[in-house]
Amino acid sequence: MMVKKQFPGPKSLELLALRKKYVPDGISYSNPVFVKEAKGAIITDVDDNRFIDFAGGIGVVNAGHRPARVVDAVKEQLDKYIHTSINVAMYEPYIRLAEKLSALTPGNFSKKTMFANSGAEAVENAVKIARKYTKKTGILALECAFHGRTLLAMSLTSKVRPYKYGFGPLAQDVYKIPSAYCYRCYYGLTYPSCDLHCVKNLERFFIAENPADQIAALVVEPVQGEGGFIVPPPEFLPGLQEICNKHGILFIVDEIQTGFGRTGKMFASEHFGLEPDLMCIAKSLAAGFPLSAVTGRAEVMDAPAPGEIGGTYGGNPLACVSALQVIEIMKEEQLPERANQIGSALVEKLNALQEQHQFIGDIRSLGAMVGVELVKDRQTKEPAPELTGRMVKECYQRGLIVLSAGIYSNVLRFLTPLVISDDELNQALEILEAAFAEVSKSL
Repeated sequence: MMVKKQFPGPKSLELLALRKKYVPDGISYSNPVFVKEAKGAIITDVDDNRFIDFAGGIGVVNAGHRPARVVDAVKEQLDKYIHTSINVAMYEPYIRLAEKLSALTPGNFSKKTMFANSGAEAVENAVKIARKYTKKTGILALECAFHGRTLLAMSLTSKVRPYKYGFGPLAQDVYKIPSAYCYRCYYGLTYPSCDLHCVKNLERFFIAENPADQIAALVVEPVQGEGGFIVPPPEFLPGLQEICNKHGILFIVDEIQTGFGRTGKMFASEHFGLEPDLMCIAKSLAAGFPLSAVTGRAEVMDAPAPGEIGGTYGGNPLACVSALQVIEIMKEEQLPERANQIGSALVEKLNALQEQHQFIGDIRSLGAMVGVELVKDRQTKEPAPELTGRMVKECYQRGLIVLSAGIYSNVLRFLTPLVISDDELNQALEILEAAFAEVSKSL
């Protein structure tokens, strides 16, 4: 990648000054990059610096930046109509996409789908639907979860800063249970000798905290994203769903970041044999167009009466035609299979780097959803958020965009578009190696 010596460049500095003047500080940014063009897995900024993208718009462009067939479909749709609102004048792309998702998602049962605009909206609507269907109000979520920044989604989210601190009061009747964060086990146990105590604890919760007959749903990410790319043991999620089924609690799976090929299958639920009652989908669903979905059991989805769910922009025609193309791209270009290749290459490099650098504590992966947790000491596992921030900066200065994550802000997460070429991937791995070497000099 080509990164000039004067960096950020003059145009970026000009835009940074304007941003400071007109954009609230609450809108964060990880790198001072202003995009001029993006294609595939490459971003070019306004000063003609080129970057390999390992952020993917926070997991939004699994099919790559600006896929040609998506661009063509959207251009064709632009010449027909842009917006009518599905609640006023209906249109075919909404119906065809609902049909596709109902067939594509796990579960051999009748399904229906509704569309919204963002992941947080999908989560909020899934909870509304669950409460309406069960006639119960309690909602369970996992610690280390991230489900969005709106009131209910924020309440379900586990990380306090920056997502919840100072924004109370939070939504009522929302409860947390420990997640399967095996590297930092809540109970101080070790898998598999722990005998999945974190699963068994759910039954104790019903006795000690809130009875099962008051709980409408449990909301889980199959791999926790912002929480630190936490991949649970294979028995964890099926164990939770079995308990939910036993007590008539709906099992809602948030596939917003894990869906659309990221983990090596179309949906991460498939790795665990899950059949969610409701599934939340967004991010890479529409190649960057704002679109989210709730897909679930038909009888559950039909619980709300007409007008009780939905919104003005939900299922915009441009986003729907984009998503229809993304589904075909995923199949024809075998992007879930490509995710496994990318993940294997990343993990192999990270394992080698872990032998060289003591501050690499844990490496977690499922397909191309790869995270590396940085620590000050491997024995104490003290988090190293400052080192993580330096790694993000060192990568960016060398032409690689990466993101941090984790409840301690000490995890590097990699979300490269799945269309990345082997040459681009190898360049990115070389940059990672150089960044780790530079950071280690000061330790």
